[in-house]
Amino acid sequence: MDNTENTRTSSRGATSQSAEAGVGKVKNWSASSWRNFPIKQAPEYPDQAALTAMEESLSHYPPLVFAGESRTLKQRLALAAEGKAFVLQGGACAESFSEFNAVIVRDTFRILLQMAAVLAFGAKVPVVKVGRMAGQYAKPRSSPTETKNGVELPVYRGDIINGPEFTPEARIPDPKRMETGYFQSAGVQNLLRAFASGGYANLHEVHRWNLSFVERSPLADRYRSLAEKIDETLAFMEACGLTADTPQIRETEFYTSHEALLLPYEQALTRVDSTTGDWYDCSAHFVWIGDRTRQPDGAHVEFLRGVKNPIGIKVGPTTAVEDIEKLLDILNPADEAGRITLISRMGAEGVKRYLPALLGKVLKTGRTVTWLCDPMHGNTITTANKIKTRSFDSILAEVKGFFDVFAAEGGQIGGVHFEMTGQNVTECVGGAHHLTESDLAARYETFCDPRLNAEQSLEMAFLLAEELQNRHKTRIQSAA
Repeated sequence: MDNTENTRTSSRGATSQSAEAGVGKVKNWSASSWRNFPIKQAPEYPDQAALTAMEESLSHYPPLVFAGESRTLKQRLALAAEGKAFVLQGGACAESFSEFNAVIVRDTFRILLQMAAVLAFGAKVPVVKVGRMAGQYAKPRSSPTETKNGVELPVYRGDIINGPEFTPEARIPDPKRMETGYFQSAGVQNLLRAFASGGYANLHEVHRWNLSFVERSPLADRYRSLAEKIDETLAFMEACGLTADTPQIRETEFYTSHEALLLPYEQALTRVDSTTGDWYDCSAHFVWIGDRTRQPDGAHVEFLRGVKNPIGIKVGPTTAVEDIEKLLDILNPADEAGRITLISRMGAEGVKRYLPALLGKVLKTGRTVTWLCDPMHGNTITTANKIKTRSFDSILAEVKGFFDVFAAEGGQIGGVHFEMTGQNVTECVGGAHHLTESDLAARYETFCDPRLNAEQSLEMAFLLAEELQNRHKTRIQSAA
């Protein structure tokens, strides 16, 4: 692991002398050049002096991740673009400061490990694990305000900006929240590193957890066959000498990600890597541009074009085909493999209608990108009681539709992206336990969008593993 030089950038873009090695590598770019571009989804801080002071303070703090780790992730994403790996990205819609505890972090990490073990068996390739964790504190919103009982207030934009309580005081954007976000991200990062390398990720233990899930699932008979095959594979590996003490069995790679939405925070954590002289956003290994902020001439695209992290771009029904090529030209002019991940969020009803044109455009350009399916955002519905939820069946249908489009159009499936939690909340309807709208009130805990719970997440992994296995068999038969 290499060190990332703690070169700071001030809130208005002045750089220390040691940063000059990275200046000029990207034409007409600096860590603050985004400030000269139109910006969307930006909070209005009433105290600009406090904002500037906080940005300056954060620019002195240590990086949360290392540049070398981001480069390794880029290599893994490049493999996924070739079908030699499969990406599993998952976590909360928006992390909450109030849920900053080891149990919640552990349980989400654990369910991602369980899902990855199952998906690896189905996909027949290594699974790259990326958490929406340790920094997913800001959320884009469709409206700047919300109204309750005739009272209109600024909308809640995530804990790093303002509070979820419906009071005038809580909804004022507060720069101090960025510091809280930094320290909570550091704590979560530290815990994730310990879990990933300290034996908790042992593949034999993960499989035992999965066996426990299978036994209590209403679909146990359906899943037992797959679980037994995994058991046989692990037994064979152990017979070959890959025991529980082998690093490949005992440890795992785990990366963090979030939407690079709050640019003052992202700039403050941007550093020059001492080994390459390149700029990295050291708030996370992988950062993405959302569906509402991917304007080719916008501030978010300008900021991310200059950092060397792997970058995601959300694409949906409103994505203009011509914008895709512009974004690829701006963000990855050298066509570096693993640099760009396109995250499709079309909805179960729209995936076969909108995705083929976008996929076809990318294939025609010859560009190397990694494609993920986000089946969550396009499938949000509101109940008669005005509760947001998502249907398990719709989520599964979009992933299958995504697979179908790639089978028809060509191209390589890179992975999946879920909003989920390790807790057994009741926010999405459906699944093997047949949650209904009447069950939502039992444990509806999200501050933002509904998440798959632990049982639903693992069930989704088993169903997708079956789907991947079947498609793998079909390809082999077709080739024969």
